[in-house]
Amino acid sequence: MIRVLLVDDQVLVRAGLRMLLETGDGLVAAGEAGDGHEAVRRSRELRPDVVLMDLHMPGMDGVTATERIVAELPRTRVLALSTFDLEENVVAALRAGASGFLPKDVSPEELIEGIRIVHRGEATLAPRLLLRLIATFVRPSRPRAVEVPAELSALTVRERQMLELIAHGLSNQEIADDTGLALSTVKNRVSDLFAKLGVRDRAQAVIVAYEAGLVTPGRRG
Repeated sequence: MIRVLLVDDQVLVRAGLRMLLETGDGLVAAGEAGDGHEAVRRSRELRPDVVLMDLHMPGMDGVTATERIVAELPRTRVLALSTFDLEENVVAALRAGASGFLPKDVSPEELIEGIRIVHRGEATLAPRLLLRLIATFVRPSRPRAVEVPAELSALTVRERQMLELIAHGLSNQEIADDTGLALSTVKNRVSDLFAKLGVRDRAQAVIVAYEAGLVTPGRRG
């Protein structure tokens, strides 16, 4: 079981997260905390596998709490959550030692998968945030020719369209709404696309799409 500590200053939010965890196989809420100070104390007591950390709380904020938890408990992973997905919030959380950052409007399935990813010792970041960070910090100094990976060249037109939607941060449900496909169909096509590209998750798919020039930040067409 993956033991998760829920940290948020709103009781209703914590209750909702607890209910969500009950729907995920192998996940359990180990405890709750309402601010950063309590999050650090409860982490010491409970030694959770993952801390779901709200960043904006009174008193000690989530960034400071993350930094202290990661320093004291290196085996505990922190997944930061925030209503505000501005680049500075993402960078601050990652610099503090968070293994991932997701906005609070992600789907339940994406949040559960994010918990599993960081528990494996990997990193997760919402695709729309990853695309912004790439645009901000990894811009090439001058235009250069882009070599399209063989995997991308092998994609069909529909698969390229699917990859573009993913790279612009759309969830499976949003892709279903955008394309008129059933949600189950979208899930299957996304899984097939990842296998074809040889990527593990949506974040890696975004990097492939960006590096190949299939998408550019802020533009969807």
